[in-house]
Amino acid sequence: MSQFRKYLKVFDIGLQNTFVYRWNFFLRSLFNLVPLAGTVFIWGALFKDRKTDIGSYTLPSMIFYFVLTILVDNLVTPTEDEWQIAADIREGQINAFLTKPMNYLGYRICLFLSYRLLYMVVTIIPIALVMLYFRSYITVPSHAITWLFTAVSLAMAGFIQFFIAYSLAMLAFWILEISTIVFILYSFEYFLNGHLFPLDIMPAGLQTVLKWLPFTYELFFPIQIYLEKVQGYELCTGLEIQACWFLFTLMIARTMWHRGVQHYQAVGG
Repeated sequence: MSQFRKYLKVFDIGLQNTFVYRWNFFLRSLFNLVPLAGTVFIWGALFKDRKTDIGSYTLPSMIFYFVLTILVDNLVTPTEDEWQIAADIREGQINAFLTKPMNYLGYRICLFLSYRLLYMVVTIIPIALVMLYFRSYITVPSHAITWLFTAVSLAMAGFIQFFIAYSLAMLAFWILEISTIVFILYSFEYFLNGHLFPLDIMPAGLQTVLKWLPFTYELFFPIQIYLEKVQGYELCTGLEIQACWFLFTLMIARTMWHRGVQHYQAVGG
């Protein structure tokens, strides 16, 4: 119980610290809507030229898909966690966690959750305005159980992204600057997780490959569940693969920490 209180206190501190930057969050979310406007114009032009659906998408469903990407991105994507963790390592603040009975991964998870909660609360206004503007395009699931599956998938999507960011930040134990590696991986993520376009309009062979990569389950798969484009066996299989990536990235995060601490102590950190 005492351990739970410690992590609850960390969560509360994370909320208080993050609340200082609430206007920064609000402005960031507001300007995140600018790419959406460009996306709407581009896809509108594509549909106008083709005069046919693209894959299984009409123009309204395509626009709604990108509205959902903004919502999911605000719900689950880490915000500067990897930079903060790397800074803790470089500046020696990590020493405090080597002597105190608090798990560093648990500490960062509490901060991540507090960041996401406050970020979601602060950005709810611009997102609500977007939803209101595109209200004629919005659809809701026809089955109540879809909401549960979507929530479970969103939770795993958030943790997969966090564990990947955490593992990347652990590289700071070995190298001074991790920004290049981070930007390379995030470029792949942005291209392959459904931010730029729905993955199910890609060639079938490439979709098969992407089905086994973690990027699909960071954003695209939860949206597909909500849109009820995956059901039955396909839904169960997707959730199983996502759960495997959740456990695998957790294992990698823990391993990177232990290896990093050993290296840190060996070189006199």
